[in-house]
Amino acid sequence: MRKSKFKIIVILGPTSSGKSDVAIKLAQKYNGEIISADSRQIYQGMDMGTGKVPKSKCQNQNAKLFLKNKKIIPYVSSDINHYLIDIVNPSVSYNVAKFKRDANYVINYVIKREKLPIICGGTGFWIKATVDDVFFPEVKPNKKLRKKMEKLSTEKLFKMLQKLDLERAKNIDAKNKVRLIRAIEICEAIGKVPKVMEHGTWNMEHEFLQIGIKVEKEKLQEKIKKRLEKRFKQGMIKEVEKLHRSGLSWKKIQSFGLGYFWIPLYLQGKINKKELFEKVYLAEKDYAKRQMTWFKKDGRIVWLKNYKEIDKKISAFIKN
Repeated sequence: MRKSKFKIIVILGPTSSGKSDVAIKLAQKYNGEIISADSRQIYQGMDMGTGKVPKSKCQNQNAKLFLKNKKIIPYVSSDINHYLIDIVNPSVSYNVAKFKRDANYVINYVIKREKLPIICGGTGFWIKATVDDVFFPEVKPNKKLRKKMEKLSTEKLFKMLQKLDLERAKNIDAKNKVRLIRAIEICEAIGKVPKVMEHGTWNMEHEFLQIGIKVEKEKLQEKIKKRLEKRFKQGMIKEVEKLHRSGLSWKKIQSFGLGYFWIPLYLQGKINKKELFEKVYLAEKDYAKRQMTWFKKDGRIVWLKNYKEIDKKISAFIKN
């Protein structure tokens, strides 16, 4: 008799598409818990700029990285446990390999407690790492090489990667300097970035349903603008000031991209407030476009417009 696979739901889409609200509703209905797949929400103190769901009043403010102390302390929102939010200090290096390790650990923890794992986020490479059991080599950081590459533009770094590993260049965010440098670092160490493992035990034991939140371009841009206006009113600029006062350099804050890139320039008097909003708005729109470019490459993603359609699809998936 064939052993049934564990079901895992993935709710993905571009920034401001409403992923979190959908995931919370599904978790409430299907006895689920949420694993965040967002490369910025893992950092503590980066709340408004990353669009984190609001914490419940009972939230433990002293959550630690579960992998270090073997404890899993969830981030609670709307009475639903979320994981991989607020787990590391922004000064700590965290990458896709660590995410895959931690996400697998949490997913197994959720399954053992007979709850439905729901991965929710917009960082495509992180989601793919878990869904496809991507193998990551143990390549240590090369400080000398990084120092040299950090002086180069993203355009030059992308051209370097194309020469080293054309396949990886086709699937990378060409404007993300951190990822470009890491990919080049791996290529320099072992020749090229390894491809997906074809027959990992992870895929044999788990079955994924990936659902994308479908939003028309004009509507999405309006949602991005409204959410950005709300973030600015809530204190997004003060959040960046606080990060800087905590010891993070402007350069380090800017490495997180989007609003975190432009707000330091405003605080240093290099751009005015009107320019700041326009720059961040354009960056968010561009980011949403890059997210969709990535997601469209995966034909397994089912794109749906509303919660009713999503609920119907998930109900059928769980029953089969």
